[in-house]
Amino acid sequence: MPASSLSELTTARYGKTKVRVFRIVREGKWHHIVEYNVEALLEGEIGTSYTEADNSVVVATDSIKNITYYLAKISPHILNAEKFALHLGTFLVSKYAHIRKAFVTVEQLRWTRIHVDGTAGKDKLVGKVTSGISDLLVLKSTGSAFENFYHDEFTTLIPVDDRIFSTSIDLSYTFADVQLKAPTDEKKLSEEGYAGSVWDEEVPTRARAATLETFALDESASVQATLYKMAERVIAENVFVNCVTYALPNKHYVPVDMKYIGIDNTTPAKADVFMPIAHPRYVCLSIVSDLFE
Repeated sequence: MPASSLSELTTARYGKTKVRVFRIVREGKWHHIVEYNVEALLEGEIGTSYTEADNSVVVATDSIKNITYYLAKISPHILNAEKFALHLGTFLVSKYAHIRKAFVTVEQLRWTRIHVDGTAGKDKLVGKVTSGISDLLVLKSTGSAFENFYHDEFTTLIPVDDRIFSTSIDLSYTFADVQLKAPTDEKKLSEEGYAGSVWDEEVPTRARAATLETFALDESASVQATLYKMAERVIAENVFVNCVTYALPNKHYVPVDMKYIGIDNTTPAKADVFMPIAHPRYVCLSIVSDLFE
């Protein structure tokens, strides 16, 4: 029995990843810059490229890279990662009739200015956009406790009413689906602005502020409780955000035991010398959704 009769292709997706883009937008003496790592993956009527070695259905990944740079040059949405991702995905699906879906991930590298004394038919496209923050390192030396947790014969952790809270935050938030029209002008999207939607360029700023301010100000009873307050605020402040996901791996700082030389460095009020511990570490992952999605 030939091998081909024993198997079938159920999923096929390919594309280009790690396309690095740096763009300068000049407005007189002011220059705005963005730096992205872009991934664009395609799905559609491409199965024969796998099963029959038919390359006629393959849009070369080098072409995907070139399109990414072309749109980086001409797109009026280049300064906003979410809009640029939508523009790139819409362009790819509209240009190639046999491509049904484009999965675009745009990772933005954060640059800050130094201030010295900013699938239906092709006539009905649906954009699914998830944005967020990756590896945001934060620490506070007070305002965090962990008490009244479950105790049994395996419990060795000592309850504390004040401790260091440090984590590297990963946040992602998913917008309500965006109805898009196939572009009549490949240089831009038809944009309809709604506060709190993917078109609202202040959503990333509000999400970052909600994360940092909640972390800083919350008298944290646990990582879980603080995480949930962050997610509640992101949803409350951005009406078209349907789902928020946080991952907060705890970075432990353990008081150094100096009892052997008669120094108390383990009582919370007296602990001020710590040993950072990389592994093992606690991780808290949660997905919070809008009740009215």
